[in-house]
Amino acid sequence: MAGLVWTLAAAWFAATGWWSPAAAAVEGQGCVPPAYMLTSEAKLKGVAAALKTTRKLDILVVGSRSSTILSAENSAYPGRLQTLLRDRLPGVAVNVAVEMRPKRTAADIATGLAALVTERKPVLVIWQTGTFDAIRSIDPDEFRTALGQGIDAVKQAGADIVLMNLQYSPRTETMINPAPYLDAMRVVAQEHDVPLFDRFALMRHWNETGEFDLFSPAPGIDLALRVHNCLARALMAFVMEAAQVDPAEVRTQR
Repeated sequence: MAGLVWTLAAAWFAATGWWSPAAAAVEGQGCVPPAYMLTSEAKLKGVAAALKTTRKLDILVVGSRSSTILSAENSAYPGRLQTLLRDRLPGVAVNVAVEMRPKRTAADIATGLAALVTERKPVLVIWQTGTFDAIRSIDPDEFRTALGQGIDAVKQAGADIVLMNLQYSPRTETMINPAPYLDAMRVVAQEHDVPLFDRFALMRHWNETGEFDLFSPAPGIDLALRVHNCLARALMAFVMEAAQVDPAEVRTQR
């Protein structure tokens, strides 16, 4: 099935004239997402410019506990993303840092994003948000407003931004209603022309196709490592596609 997904994705990109770093990045790796999950109409122009000029790519993940694996920190998706991007972009200084902001709403985070970007100077901010707002049942309109303010703050501070939505858990979904927050993030991403990495849909797809058993009462470290590794590969492909990066061109610029 993974091979079929890859073949269809490659055919679609070829037919439409798109070059696809996304498809190339996940070919033969397992846990292959549907092709549409690795693409974005919004583009990361700052990332593309940095790769051509400074040849540095500093990424800041603003996240919560789900961006870490406590017993294997370097194997969580930000660390894996750094390794994968360095492999795909030889000659580019890639650094991925994590700013932990657990148990904070989007409004809490948005107020400090401008200062954070000014201080850390990332080329790209990956803003992982929505879970705590859903747990707290924050008004979705307030959530939307906070998202917009945070996006504007990051852009005005000179960085690109990718929104990342909630992680999927069939157990958690029985306790909170993620739908209003998922919808809000899609709308805001479109309104502000920023890419949305749909982590929720990806993880739900993998659970429904049997790639992972996310309903397991005792998932263990092995499952966490596999999920984070797959998320990192998908995120790497997503970022490269949104920046329209061709690794072959990057190598010739060395």
